[in-house]
Amino acid sequence: MSRDPLIRVASLVTLIAMAAAAWFGWSYQSASGNPDLAYAAERDKALAAADQAIVNLNTLDYRNVDAGLKVWQDSTTAELYDEIVKGRSRLESEVKKAETTSTAKILESGLTELDTRAGKAGVIAAVRITITGAEGKPSDNIRRFAGQLTRTSSGWKLSALGQAPTGTP
Repeated sequence: MSRDPLIRVASLVTLIAMAAAAWFGWSYQSASGNPDLAYAAERDKALAAADQAIVNLNTLDYRNVDAGLKVWQDSTTAELYDEIVKGRSRLESEVKKAETTSTAKILESGLTELDTRAGKAGVIAAVRITITGAEGKPSDNIRRFAGQLTRTSSGWKLSALGQAPTGTP
């Protein structure tokens, strides 16, 4: 064997790299079949969909109400979808008349339940809603929502949404 220190160091580095690759390969393979990871991934998908849907349902611009309400419908299913469709023309005329815009930002949110087999989940969220009226002055309002999600063929969608109780009389 050569006594060249450079060859020894290179051999040692190669051996360590091979051992690390084997370890990471084994770890990845064993984790890929872990049902907890699949559950966590589904939880993350449901929460991300809930956050986006809640933002969507609290965002509307009087200059483009039709597109905004289409986003509302695309974010919902079941009774909540039906409510939006039923009240669409009334809401459209009210928003245009008042010349308001609203935007929303999720401050905090979390799932309260998740049943992946049934395709149901519950969510709570604190949301900052900024409403700008015809006079152009924005007004911030923080609201708490509680909702239900249903998994559809196109992903998780809100099936119910309402004000969450505040806990104060």
